[in-house]
Amino acid sequence: MGIGLSYAYYKNQFIRTIYSANSLISIKDNSNPLFTNNTSLTFNWGGTTDKVTTAIVQFKSRTHAEQVVDELQFYINYIKEGDYYNTDAYKKTPFYIYADSSKAQLSGGKNIRIKVLDQERFELSSNFSSSTVSGYHYGLKKSQTVTVPEGEWKKQFKFGDSIQLPFLNVIIDKRTESIKTGEWLFNFGNYWGTVNKYKSIAIRQEPSGSSILLLSLSGGNKQRLIDYINTSSVILERGELERKNKFAVSTIKYIDSSLVVQEKALKKSEQDLEDFKDKSQMLDAVTQNSDFNVKLTEFEIQKRGIQNKLNYYDNLNNYLLNKTDYTVIQAPSVVGIEEGSISAAVSRLIQLSEERKRREFAMRADAPVFRELDRDINAVKDVIYENITSSKSLLNRELSILYGQIGKVEALIKKLPKEQQEFLKIQRQFDVNQSTYNLYMAKRTEAELVRAANVSDVYVIDEAKDTGGGGTSRDSNINYLMALLIGLAIPVTLAFILTILDNYVHSPKDVEKLSKIPLIGVVGKMDHPTNLIVKDKPKSTIAESFRGIRSSLHFLYNQESLHGSRTIMVTSSVSGEGKTFTSINLATVFALSGKRTLLVGLDLRKPKIFDDFEIDNDLGVSNYLVNDCSLNEIIRSAGIENLDIALSGPVPPNPSELIMSKRAGEMIEQFKKDYDYVILDTPPLGLVADALEIAKHADATLYMIRQEYTRKAMLDVVNEKYNRKEIDNLSFVFNYFNERGKYGYGYGYGYGYGYGYGHMVTGIMKMRIEIAI
Repeated sequence: MGIGLSYAYYKNQFIRTIYSANSLISIKDNSNPLFTNNTSLTFNWGGTTDKVTTAIVQFKSRTHAEQVVDELQFYINYIKEGDYYNTDAYKKTPFYIYADSSKAQLSGGKNIRIKVLDQERFELSSNFSSSTVSGYHYGLKKSQTVTVPEGEWKKQFKFGDSIQLPFLNVIIDKRTESIKTGEWLFNFGNYWGTVNKYKSIAIRQEPSGSSILLLSLSGGNKQRLIDYINTSSVILERGELERKNKFAVSTIKYIDSSLVVQEKALKKSEQDLEDFKDKSQMLDAVTQNSDFNVKLTEFEIQKRGIQNKLNYYDNLNNYLLNKTDYTVIQAPSVVGIEEGSISAAVSRLIQLSEERKRREFAMRADAPVFRELDRDINAVKDVIYENITSSKSLLNRELSILYGQIGKVEALIKKLPKEQQEFLKIQRQFDVNQSTYNLYMAKRTEAELVRAANVSDVYVIDEAKDTGGGGTSRDSNINYLMALLIGLAIPVTLAFILTILDNYVHSPKDVEKLSKIPLIGVVGKMDHPTNLIVKDKPKSTIAESFRGIRSSLHFLYNQESLHGSRTIMVTSSVSGEGKTFTSINLATVFALSGKRTLLVGLDLRKPKIFDDFEIDNDLGVSNYLVNDCSLNEIIRSAGIENLDIALSGPVPPNPSELIMSKRAGEMIEQFKKDYDYVILDTPPLGLVADALEIAKHADATLYMIRQEYTRKAMLDVVNEKYNRKEIDNLSFVFNYFNERGKYGYGYGYGYGYGYGYGHMVTGIMKMRIEIAI
């Protein structure tokens, strides 16, 4: 749990504050107040609903995000180092960086350290492992390789100086006159990663379905969020106004190109007129204002107007045939076409074309709406073609009539003197050019007025601003709570899993739960080189535990054998549970109490007793059972008063047959006659059937259970035999007991000695006393 809380504290140091910035904008259909049918240089592009949808799509578009990122140079990252993590220091540094986007910059997130030395100088430094690194040209939007100085690089510069290096092209200047010293980092980040990050700007209509949009962004630097949202609105507003002015601008551009040509013609005719006046002395003002000249000039102006209209129709026809973008068509009124049908058709065509372009932001190219728009566009184009044909036919008839009238006047003029005819021709050309020039100037002024009167459909109601509110961060207490819960859950879960998967007996309480067989004693754990603990350390707690078992055994014997010899069989589930250890020390306890005791090794498969008494196992029970020697020959002194040993002898090929033989039973019965106590060290009951045959001759059977060694499933075998009455007077001995076992349990079974066992033994004793009474 302590580790979990420490880790939670460590994680809490990385909790960052998240800020949010919001802005409200309105999308309205702001029509030009100077729009009239006669001065149609702008058109209504569609309803407000379409404008709102388009604005939302544009705000989230890659192109729009690129424009904002480029204008703010958001690919430059300002970093302030912290104890646990670095923070975004945008507009928190005493300097700002302007990158030259026409040249490649060091990229890939490679940091450059900037150290402000004083009010005039700063130092840049970095470390490069090779002479070339990855760079990026933010103007061309493509990766490039740049050269760098290999190894440690450090150089000083002055604020405001242009830094031009193969890998860095910037101007670093002070934000204020007086700045503080310190160190920061900056780098050039991934351009497209930055663009894609800001495409996720959240936009919501407030209220739903209205033309009011709420823009919001969240991040770790409040000022960066504010600048992006406000600049994003400015760019959209600017782009919308440019789009609305597109028609007027293209018209002005057309008029300007025509004015250049017309101005040259006007200057030439003016010069020709002046030159003629200088040469001629016979003409007076009255002659110069002849009625012939006035009429012919009027006819020429009309002719030029008709020709301009015809040229417009020809250009419009060719444009519709060869182009697909119809949003830049000049207004018919530029050349004096006032027909409502043609103006309405061109207006409708531009409107449909603009709508199609708008929907391309949000829809697939094969969307059904585009097929419908294309049908409408083609239908309007057919109407325009028909209008062009009929209008040109009318204009050509007018032009023919005009040519006739011009011819009549020219015939009269031809009767005048040649010098006067030439003067009238030059004067007429000047007047026509002057009139045409004035017409273009008037139309240009009209287009300028329309452009000046246009207003954007995007209006910022409430720009994003830092109002002093704090950010939000995840509650640090959650981490502590999670650490506490996990700190509790892990050990509990681990203990539960270990308990479920654990198949071993760990404590005397486990024995109580697993079997009804009484537990006669508990033997503790002690490090000793041999099994002769009772002999070597008679005052130890281990020796005391065997004395307790000796006392308890008195109440387990058959009542018929209380005054005769007593036979105790010691067995176990498997080898290694302390069967031989218990047999040796129990026999020693009886011998030291003055009882003639015999320890018999009946485990013919794995004999062990001889090692502890340092006696050769060359002669023993196996020899007697095959009639190889007499009974007295196998009995040897153990070196302990009142204790003899009958070793198992050499391992025979048929141990089970020998143990089950009649001779084996007779041997045990003879031992009973010769000794007060006979301790039989038998094979494991859970592995072979030998012990069951021997148990018939025993007054009591001790079944060994070793702590954290005996499997729980092994007790099922002995429980089954006990329930079937195959073994009488069976008791458990819990061996190798450590007071604090695997799970740290503590038990009290003692008489006051270090290890304990009084609880169970006392209960058994009470039970046996009641039976005896």
